[in-house]
Amino acid sequence: MKKIAYIELDTHAELAANFYELTKDSSEISVDFYFSEKIFKIINIHGENIFLTDCSELFETLEKKKYDLIIIGTVHRHFNLYKTIVGKFKTAIIVHNLNFTKASKWQLLKSIFKKDFKYRLKLLLKESLLYAPKVYQQSHYLFGIDELMLKNNDLEFLPIYFNQFNSNDSQSDPLKIVIPGTVSQSRRDYYSFFERLKQFRDIGINYEIILLGKASGKELENLKLISDKLPQFIKIQYFQNKISQKEFDDYMIKANVLYCPIQNKTEFFSIPEIYGKTKISGNIGDAIKYAKPAIFPENYDSDLKFIIKEKPDLQAQFSEVRNQAFDFEDYSKNIILNQIIDLIH
Repeated sequence: MKKIAYIELDTHAELAANFYELTKDSSEISVDFYFSEKIFKIINIHGENIFLTDCSELFETLEKKKYDLIIIGTVHRHFNLYKTIVGKFKTAIIVHNLNFTKASKWQLLKSIFKKDFKYRLKLLLKESLLYAPKVYQQSHYLFGIDELMLKNNDLEFLPIYFNQFNSNDSQSDPLKIVIPGTVSQSRRDYYSFFERLKQFRDIGINYEIILLGKASGKELENLKLISDKLPQFIKIQYFQNKISQKEFDDYMIKANVLYCPIQNKTEFFSIPEIYGKTKISGNIGDAIKYAKPAIFPENYDSDLKFIIKEKPDLQAQFSEVRNQAFDFEDYSKNIILNQIIDLIH
């Protein structure tokens, strides 16, 4: 049996939870999970293989145990710790921002003065930000979670998304369109979508638009304004507070279509990233998890059949996609687990 350590101290709690669910009953790999207090509270998983840890004790703990592989879920902080780990143990890092992994020390140094100065200065002085290039270079493996993105880059594919819910009857009324994720114009182009909603015609179909994430600031004000101006056959639901995981699951299960108006360009640490090319959208995982077709912008690169490029006539496309059948059998828990086992071996 292969012994694995999975570390998540920073950000991607949902991926750590997926890896736990996939591997918890495996007879071929045994995984110990090391979480920061922040991640531990989000995931809320308890077990003999779940360990609450911090930077001061983690390396010493790993030294005492003999793991065949250590997987680091996120390297966006704690670079001094991770440099020591990759130098000592066989390590794989999950990559979330491809261009960030290739950034030079000079690029990282310049980025300190562009935004979040105090936070980034802390990363420089206390967490050795300039070690970041070495951490990625010295890691034995770099894992990516999108197969298409791997083809032009030196990454190994880590299957981590799997289907956990059955899709509901697609013929419900009203037609439920869910936009998952925090309502932020910097990540998704909500404003263009609102303008397109105004062009919808009354064709005997009712629409329920659900923005499944916290709305605040300018986006919230815009939502309040547009909600009063839409025709009667379109209803918008939004949330001013963070919703629970159970609420999120319930709305996603009832969705007919996921709509994901992802911005083409974004940045991480002031380093440009392009969705679909150097950065995967978490909405891919949402589509797989809940077995839902998802409409993405035309410029998002994906070869997955259930990720559909947006058409000019969005209203007609919503009905078209609702009436299509999509196969998610390749994303069953057993199939994805076997792929993980093959990768580990």
